[in-house]
Amino acid sequence: MDINNKKNNKNNSPNRTAIIITLISALLIWYLISLLQTQIAKSTEIEKTYDEFMAMLDSKDLESVTVKGDKIYFVPRVQPYSYDISYYTGNMYDERLPALLDEGRVNYGLVYSMDTKVEGNGLLSNILSIILPFVFIYVVMWFLFKAISKNSGGVMGVGKSNAKVYVEKSTGVTFKDVAGQEEAKESLTEIVDFLHNPAKYTRIGAKLPKGALLVGPPGTGKTLLAKAIAGEAKVPFFSLTGSDFVEMFVGVGASRVRDLFKQAQQTAPCIIFIDEIDAIGKSRDSHYGGGNDEREQTLNQLLSNMDGFDSSKGLVVLGATNRPEVLDKALLRPGRFDRRIIVDKPDLKGRVDILKVHAKNVLMHDSVDLEAIGRATSGAVGSDLANMINEAAILAVKQGRTVVTQDDLFESVEVVIAGKEKKDRILNKEEKKIVAYHEVGHALVTALEKHAEPVQKITIVPRTMGSLGYVMQVPEEEKYLMSKDEILTRIITLYGGRAAEELVFGSITTGASNDIEKATKLARAMVTQYGMSDKFGLMGLESIESQYLDGRPVLNCSNETAGDIDKEVMKILKECYDRALELLAANRDVLDRIAEYLITKETITGEEFVNLYKEVKGEDLTRVSTEDSMI
Repeated sequence: MDINNKKNNKNNSPNRTAIIITLISALLIWYLISLLQTQIAKSTEIEKTYDEFMAMLDSKDLESVTVKGDKIYFVPRVQPYSYDISYYTGNMYDERLPALLDEGRVNYGLVYSMDTKVEGNGLLSNILSIILPFVFIYVVMWFLFKAISKNSGGVMGVGKSNAKVYVEKSTGVTFKDVAGQEEAKESLTEIVDFLHNPAKYTRIGAKLPKGALLVGPPGTGKTLLAKAIAGEAKVPFFSLTGSDFVEMFVGVGASRVRDLFKQAQQTAPCIIFIDEIDAIGKSRDSHYGGGNDEREQTLNQLLSNMDGFDSSKGLVVLGATNRPEVLDKALLRPGRFDRRIIVDKPDLKGRVDILKVHAKNVLMHDSVDLEAIGRATSGAVGSDLANMINEAAILAVKQGRTVVTQDDLFESVEVVIAGKEKKDRILNKEEKKIVAYHEVGHALVTALEKHAEPVQKITIVPRTMGSLGYVMQVPEEEKYLMSKDEILTRIITLYGGRAAEELVFGSITTGASNDIEKATKLARAMVTQYGMSDKFGLMGLESIESQYLDGRPVLNCSNETAGDIDKEVMKILKECYDRALELLAANRDVLDRIAEYLITKETITGEEFVNLYKEVKGEDLTRVSTEDSMI
């Protein structure tokens, strides 16, 4: 492929098309500049009669006079405008004029004789005035086009693929660098093995999958997995994004697809990786934004090329997206993307493995327990965990330590989730008291409910992401299902803060807005998705769109039913709120004691919370609270 490129460069240098375009552009620019100069010159010249000229000469209003051929140019002593104007009149070839100019003390240029009517510029000056600007413009345009061609692969880069090519191990990533996605790695290992030992599979009649689609939320490691495949397979790796095919020129995307597959076939076995493939693979259905001719042409060309190449040569196409629902069905059928590999959020074991991968190059204290961090980061993806490790290392350096401790890691978890401590935001005494009761209300209600998770920390220190305080919980074990009782307990916990405000102060604040949003979302899901409503039973009333992004619910019912849903949701929320009020009223003494302690200390641990409860009630508390935050 390199040899062919060298030959092409040799044959096309200088590029004939580029020369023609440059010449035309230079001529056009020179013409426009000349026309502009002429118009400017005309706009600053005003014609006067000879009598007017002589009158100005008699009244000594002239500054200078220049006779050029059949015209006399003169400048008045006082300009009538804010800018300079040149006046002219016809040359009457008056022999008295030089004497009159001397008499009036007017500066004048060469006065031509009656036989010389036109000033000659000379052949050389004419040639230079025309050729030099043209040569200058041509040189500038030539270098401009040359720079564009160098950066984009041809004249304006039309139709040339701009994929980054990594050869063999130059990606610097192998499967050892990927953790928490064992099922995805297993599926991709088969592709790598096929590229290494194709005969083992072809002997039995198996064919190499033409393509594999990596699907999952952002940050789960889709791009990292693709690079790991290239590192393991030790074959050329063409990497680009879906937006690289999109240009302002019609037909460029399709041309770049053809060029990409042509290059790939010349270097096979190899891997083509298209990240964010939904940029060009979006469904042609108008529901998903179809109707774009340029994108559809690019998609059609991609479909054609994926059908056209021979998989036995070892050419594999990988795609990555977090919006599989918008992809065209023709792209997803067997024979194109044969495999859909889910790269989902990691479980507890996966999170611990990911933390170990990112922590191997960081100096850790011997007492560091990554499993505890894994339990505290439920729902986090690989990029989040990598960020937490880095934040912990930065925090350790800031504190003057040479190793990362467990406290650094827990603090980094809080930084990623809630932001840094906002030291310049100082709450007044009344606000501090309200926030303290709000957060203790969350923790106490949760502690009194049997389906709760243990409290790790309670704080009323404001954070940069807007929270004035929060309760941090760490689940005892990883759970994949939630019962109806557990969801109701969660809603009761969320309402614990608002209930504490109403019980203690007799008024409510805006601090529970985030809690109300979460509680409403849970209650609505119970009714519309989980079939946990007596009124609607097992009827599915909502569907989820963009499940790997925002997970936006969409109602699948009539307006009348939607109104009934709202009533059912309000019923659930009211019952849960009343339950939270009931629990706090029965344990008002504990609420007051822990809130007073929190106001003084600002931050207390789960252990301190349990000890304070025992101090007031005289009995042990074995159940104590996720992140219920006051925003």
